[in-house]
Amino acid sequence: MFVSCWSSKGGSGTSVVAATLALLSGRETGGGALLVDLAGDAPAVLGLAEPSGPGLSDWLRAGPDAPVDALGRLELAVCEGIALLPRGGGELAPGARIDVLARLLATDPRQVVVDCGVVDGFDDPAATLAGAASVSLLVVRACYLALRRAVALPLRPSGVVLVEEPGRALDARDVQDVLGVPVVACVAQDPAVARAVDAGLLATRLPRALARSLRNAA
Repeated sequence: MFVSCWSSKGGSGTSVVAATLALLSGRETGGGALLVDLAGDAPAVLGLAEPSGPGLSDWLRAGPDAPVDALGRLELAVCEGIALLPRGGGELAPGARIDVLARLLATDPRQVVVDCGVVDGFDDPAATLAGAASVSLLVVRACYLALRRAVALPLRPSGVVLVEEPGRALDARDVQDVLGVPVVACVAQDPAVARAVDAGLLATRLPRALARSLRNAA
């Protein structure tokens, strides 16, 4: 399965959600999981050293000169059964190479989770991957501005992961009504998650409440 996680506004928690889905898939399925990092935050979220070598953006810029099987050589081990395809440096080049990447990810035998980060428009490379996924998850807070931006985008998710915050006037039902798609998971704002990320322990000590919230999201 090919799952994309994306947001319409920064700070929504997309990278944590994507990393958690990859960790759960890698641990609970026999085939392992691949986390593809378009946003550039996955190493920090997972407690890994910042990659110094080439990554996905370099493969995209190389065009046809970079063989398809070179992607596998760019992967980094996160923990048993889970690999990371890092973003690399520079801009993500739009164009036909994104379509090639989407086809490769769709046929990968592992569970593939893509952290698309913030999607700004239809010509955004992240939007192409988000739309090509078999499951497209919008990660959003119950925030008027974030919902307004999501509605304005030409990209429609198949489901919503709602990050719940105390004191918000909107709830899951309101989010479903506005976006017209189901909320498939509600993740409570939890200091334990921030502590795990800050300590670099998300991959080894995944908070139980976070895992429980996202286990059936995809």
